[in-house]
Amino acid sequence: MRPPYPLELLPLFLEFLNKRRTKFTFPLRLMEELRIDRPGLFFAIGGVAPQGGGRLNEMWNPYATHWDQYQAASSAARDAGLVDEMNGRWDLTPAGRDLVQRVRREADAYLASLPSPLSTDDLTRLASLLGRAFAAAAAALDRRWHSHIARARRMAGDATHPMVALENAVYALWQTRDDCHIAAWRQAGLDGPTLDTLTRVWRGEAGSEAELTEKLTTQRPTDVAAELARLRRDGLVAADGALRTTDKGAKARQAIEDETDRLFFSAWPDDVGSAAPWIREKLATVNASF
Repeated sequence: MRPPYPLELLPLFLEFLNKRRTKFTFPLRLMEELRIDRPGLFFAIGGVAPQGGGRLNEMWNPYATHWDQYQAASSAARDAGLVDEMNGRWDLTPAGRDLVQRVRREADAYLASLPSPLSTDDLTRLASLLGRAFAAAAAALDRRWHSHIARARRMAGDATHPMVALENAVYALWQTRDDCHIAAWRQAGLDGPTLDTLTRVWRGEAGSEAELTEKLTTQRPTDVAAELARLRRDGLVAADGALRTTDKGAKARQAIEDETDRLFFSAWPDDVGSAAPWIREKLATVNASF
């Protein structure tokens, strides 16, 4: 499809992902059964499982410089027998893999039980359109940038249920959006932490370096200082000590956003793009029903 892209769909995707399992209580029952806290459980089923195992920087935040916040959760998941760690890499144990499959079955049953505000035909069409958008965007993105896209296959549920098929599609699109964004800033010559620092300055989220450092809790203060020094040296952040982007920096950061949109939307089939107003209406209706 060609610009203008349907950017109004993006907040609806995120809203769907945040709301679709709001009343899904099975994880609470698992926490009691396994005697594990929520961070420990979700370290296994929400971190290790989607990524298929890996190091902390692969499973979690590509914009961080330390992952100390996961120490307690990873230890709890390991003590519960759900994960193992070797040389910095985390993987599910057989018990962890069984648990992930159990959660998926329960989630499918929960989603299938939800009363749909749409007709079955409309819900099926909505899932199909977004599924085709995902397939096209993922196929078009150079495979060297496929970091999160594989999560869609690993975490997919039983698509014979329209609401599960919709979850599959929206989750897959969001993982693809992540990979498109990572591709955009890497091709711009930035690393994740430096991009995050530039973004916070671009958005005016802090009035001083000290305030910025307080906001970037997943980075060490020395890392933030080094990133700001680089951004100033490269002419992207003002060199006079003021915490603001230069014209060059603002244009560079906007170019990353524009390239993210191009990578994500441009491969969508034309008929999916032309259906964007219908998709927006129907997805908003589904979100409001949760």
